[in-house]
Amino acid sequence: MIALFRKELASFFSSLIGYLVLIVFLIATGLFLFAFDGNFNIINSGYANIDGLFILAPWIFLFLIPAISMRFFCEESKSGTIELLLTMPISDFSIVMGKFLAGVVLLFFALAPTSLYYITVFSLGSPVGNIDTAATIGAYIGLFFLGGMYLSIGTFVSSLTDNQIVAFILTAAICFIFFIGFDFIAETIPHFSFLTSIGINEHYNSISRGVIDSRDIVYFVSLISLFIYFTTLSIAKKRK
Repeated sequence: MIALFRKELASFFSSLIGYLVLIVFLIATGLFLFAFDGNFNIINSGYANIDGLFILAPWIFLFLIPAISMRFFCEESKSGTIELLLTMPISDFSIVMGKFLAGVVLLFFALAPTSLYYITVFSLGSPVGNIDTAATIGAYIGLFFLGGMYLSIGTFVSSLTDNQIVAFILTAAICFIFFIGFDFIAETIPHFSFLTSIGINEHYNSISRGVIDSRDIVYFVSLISLFIYFTTLSIAKKRK
């Protein structure tokens, strides 16, 4: 698994994909938080927080993470290297986790530079340090879990097709449904109000308030594990 993880991570940064993900994410968030006028602009808001980042990021991830995950197995299937991969002395679960964890590391690299936003607000606050650090840490944890959830969905979808465009669209659509679709249905049809608890948004917002509730952690870990399991089953079928 370690060898596959290293190979996958190296492939990200030996091509433009890894760098484009980092650059696009940082430019997009930087422009909205510091350059463009609007509700997300930190300087104009007058409040010492980076809440705009945690509102924008899930929407940006709807496009960036499918772009990362669409190649996981699609590229292997289209080139025929999936057959070679399946003959290696490595379990299906290890294959899936090697690719998934490489995506998680890339996600971490995308989020890490945004700590500069926190440092900037911390330094410019009046008085210095006038920012809710606990809530910010909680929001980062929530965003990392949300990104992991998107990645697990994308990993599963990429195992179902050899067409990267199809994988991208399906992943973005499923992530959208989990992020906001269930909430929309619950608000539109009162009898389906229970769907709110199935969607990502409620759990993400809960963690983003700085309250680390075990129910939210269990939610994310459970669904990520479920999609990893589905992917493992999908890969196992390719052996037959």
